Amino acid sequence: MPELHTSRLIMTTFTIEMMEKVLIDKDAFSKEFSFNIHSEWPLPEYQQFFPYKINKFKETPIENKWEGLIIHKETNTIIGDMGFKGSPNEEGAINIGYSIVPDQRGKGYASEMGKALVQWGLAQTGVKKIVATCSPDNHPSIKVLQKIGLRFTEGKKGKLYWTT
Repeated sequence: MPELHTSRLIMTTFTIEMMEKVLIDKDAFSKEFSFNIHSEWPLPEYQQFFPYKINKFKETPIENKWEGLIIHKETNTIIGDMGFKGSPNEEGAINIGYSIVPDQRGKGYASEMGKALVQWGLAQTGVKKIVATCSPDNHPSIKVLQKIGLRFTEGKKGKLYWTT
Protein backbone atom coordinates (compact mmCIF):
# COMPACT_ATOMS: atom_id res chain seq x y z
CA MET A 1 0.00 0.00 0.00
CA PRO A 2 1.35 3.39 -0.78
CA GLU A 3 1.25 5.92 2.00
CA LEU A 4 -2.26 7.39 1.99
CA HIS A 5 -2.99 10.81 3.48
CA THR A 6 -6.20 12.43 4.67
CA SER A 7 -6.56 15.73 6.48
CA ARG A 8 -5.72 14.19 9.88
CA LEU A 9 -4.31 10.74 9.16
CA ILE A 10 -1.55 8.83 7.44
CA MET A 11 -2.09 5.20 6.47
CA THR A 12 0.98 3.15 5.70
CA THR A 13 1.87 -0.52 5.25
CA PHE A 14 2.40 -2.49 8.45
CA THR A 15 5.34 -4.66 7.38
CA ILE A 16 6.54 -8.02 8.67
CA GLU A 17 9.58 -6.31 10.18
CA MET A 18 7.33 -3.86 12.04
CA MET A 19 5.08 -6.64 13.38
CA GLU A 20 8.05 -8.62 14.62
CA LYS A 21 9.54 -5.56 16.34
CA VAL A 22 6.24 -4.62 18.05
CA LEU A 23 5.98 -8.14 19.48
CA ILE A 24 9.51 -7.93 20.90
CA ASP A 25 9.86 -4.32 22.06
CA LYS A 26 7.43 -1.43 21.48
CA ASP A 27 10.02 1.18 22.52
CA ALA A 28 12.55 -0.16 20.00
CA PHE A 29 9.80 -0.18 17.35
CA SER A 30 8.95 3.43 18.12
CA LYS A 31 12.58 4.52 17.82
CA GLU A 32 13.36 2.51 14.70
CA PHE A 33 10.26 3.48 12.74
CA SER A 34 9.85 7.00 14.15
CA PHE A 35 6.23 6.61 15.27
CA ASN A 36 4.77 7.22 18.68
CA ILE A 37 2.59 4.33 19.84
CA HIS A 38 -0.69 4.96 21.61
CA SER A 39 -0.67 3.15 24.96
CA GLU A 40 -3.70 1.02 23.94
CA TRP A 41 -2.29 -0.09 20.56
CA PRO A 42 -2.22 -2.78 19.35
CA LEU A 43 -5.53 -4.04 20.64
CA PRO A 44 -5.21 -7.63 21.94
CA GLU A 45 -7.82 -8.81 19.39
CA TYR A 46 -5.48 -7.64 16.62
CA GLN A 47 -2.11 -8.52 18.14
CA GLN A 48 -3.08 -12.16 18.59
CA PHE A 49 -2.98 -12.52 14.80
CA PHE A 50 0.56 -11.14 14.36
CA PRO A 51 2.32 -14.54 14.36
CA TYR A 52 -0.16 -15.86 11.78
CA LYS A 53 0.19 -12.72 9.63
CA ILE A 54 3.99 -12.77 9.83
CA ASN A 55 4.07 -16.37 8.57
CA LYS A 56 1.45 -15.66 5.90
CA PHE A 57 3.29 -12.58 4.61
CA LYS A 58 6.62 -14.44 4.55
CA GLU A 59 5.03 -17.19 2.44
CA THR A 60 3.10 -14.77 0.21
CA PRO A 61 4.75 -11.33 0.39
CA ILE A 62 2.22 -9.69 -1.95
CA GLU A 63 -0.45 -10.16 0.74
CA ASN A 64 1.37 -7.68 3.02
CA LYS A 65 0.35 -4.79 0.76
CA TRP A 66 -3.19 -5.02 2.19
CA GLU A 67 -2.15 -4.48 5.87
CA GLY A 68 -1.71 -1.00 7.35
CA LEU A 69 -1.35 1.35 10.28
CA ILE A 70 -3.41 4.44 11.07
CA ILE A 71 -1.22 7.31 12.24
CA HIS A 72 -2.50 10.60 13.63
CA LYS A 73 -0.60 13.28 11.67
CA GLU A 74 -0.44 15.95 14.36
CA THR A 75 1.08 13.67 17.02
CA ASN A 76 2.70 11.06 14.72
CA THR A 77 1.00 8.43 16.89
CA ILE A 78 -0.33 5.05 15.80
CA ILE A 79 -4.00 5.07 16.82
CA GLY A 80 -5.20 2.03 14.93
CA ASP A 81 -4.82 -0.43 12.11
CA MET A 82 -6.65 -1.16 8.93
CA GLY A 83 -6.50 -3.05 5.72
CA PHE A 84 -8.06 -5.80 3.70
CA LYS A 85 -8.18 -9.44 4.67
CA GLY A 86 -6.10 -10.67 1.76
CA SER A 87 -6.10 -10.26 -1.99
CA PRO A 88 -9.29 -10.11 -4.04
CA ASN A 89 -11.24 -13.36 -4.16
CA GLU A 90 -12.58 -14.96 -7.36
CA GLU A 91 -15.43 -12.39 -7.42
CA GLY A 92 -12.99 -9.48 -7.09
CA ALA A 93 -14.06 -8.75 -3.50
CA ILE A 94 -11.77 -7.61 -0.71
CA ASN A 95 -12.88 -7.54 2.92
CA ILE A 96 -12.12 -4.34 4.84
CA GLY A 97 -11.20 -4.41 8.50
CA TYR A 98 -10.02 -1.79 10.97
CA SER A 99 -9.72 -0.86 14.62
CA ILE A 100 -9.18 2.40 16.46
CA VAL A 101 -7.92 2.54 20.05
CA PRO A 102 -10.82 3.15 22.46
CA ASP A 103 -10.02 6.70 23.56
CA GLN A 104 -9.76 7.86 19.93
CA ARG A 105 -13.13 6.47 18.87
CA GLY A 106 -16.03 8.75 18.07
CA LYS A 107 -13.80 11.41 16.51
CA GLY A 108 -14.40 10.46 12.87
CA TYR A 109 -11.04 8.76 12.32
CA ALA A 110 -12.53 5.43 11.19
CA SER A 111 -14.76 7.16 8.64
CA GLU A 112 -11.91 9.35 7.40
CA MET A 113 -9.61 6.34 7.06
CA GLY A 114 -12.35 4.16 5.55
CA LYS A 115 -13.21 6.57 2.76
CA ALA A 116 -9.55 6.78 1.71
CA LEU A 117 -9.02 3.03 2.01
CA VAL A 118 -12.14 2.16 -0.01
CA GLN A 119 -11.07 4.59 -2.76
CA TRP A 120 -7.57 3.08 -2.86
CA GLY A 121 -8.88 -0.50 -2.70
CA LEU A 122 -11.29 -0.05 -5.59
CA ALA A 123 -8.45 1.32 -7.73
CA GLN A 124 -6.40 -1.88 -7.31
CA THR A 125 -6.11 -4.42 -10.11
CA GLY A 126 -8.64 -7.22 -9.80
CA VAL A 127 -10.80 -5.44 -7.21
CA LYS A 128 -14.46 -5.07 -8.12
CA LYS A 129 -15.99 -4.46 -4.70
CA ILE A 130 -15.27 -3.91 -1.04
CA VAL A 131 -17.12 -6.06 1.50
CA ALA A 132 -17.37 -5.99 5.28
CA THR A 133 -19.06 -7.78 8.16
CA CYS A 134 -19.98 -6.64 11.64
CA SER A 135 -22.21 -7.74 14.47
CA PRO A 136 -25.75 -6.32 14.62
CA ASP A 137 -25.06 -4.64 17.97
CA ASN A 138 -21.90 -2.85 16.78
CA HIS A 139 -23.64 0.46 16.10
CA PRO A 140 -20.42 2.51 15.70
CA SER A 141 -19.17 0.16 12.95
CA ILE A 142 -22.56 0.22 11.25
CA LYS A 143 -22.35 4.03 11.10
CA VAL A 144 -18.79 3.91 9.76
CA LEU A 145 -19.66 1.37 7.06
CA GLN A 146 -22.57 3.55 5.94
CA LYS A 147 -20.41 6.71 5.95
CA ILE A 148 -17.69 5.11 3.83
CA GLY A 149 -20.16 4.12 1.13
CA LEU A 150 -20.96 0.50 1.88
CA ARG A 151 -24.54 -0.67 1.83
CA PHE A 152 -26.16 -3.38 3.90
CA THR A 153 -26.86 -6.55 1.89
CA GLU A 154 -28.01 -9.17 4.38
CA GLY A 155 -27.97 -10.45 7.90
CA LYS A 156 -27.29 -14.09 8.65
CA LYS A 157 -25.75 -16.21 11.38
CA GLY A 158 -25.48 -13.22 13.72
CA LYS A 159 -23.56 -11.04 11.25
CA LEU A 160 -24.43 -8.11 9.03
CA TYR A 161 -22.93 -8.10 5.53
CA TRP A 162 -22.02 -4.96 3.57
CA THR A 163 -20.71 -4.15 0.10
CA THR A 164 -19.87 -1.21 -2.16
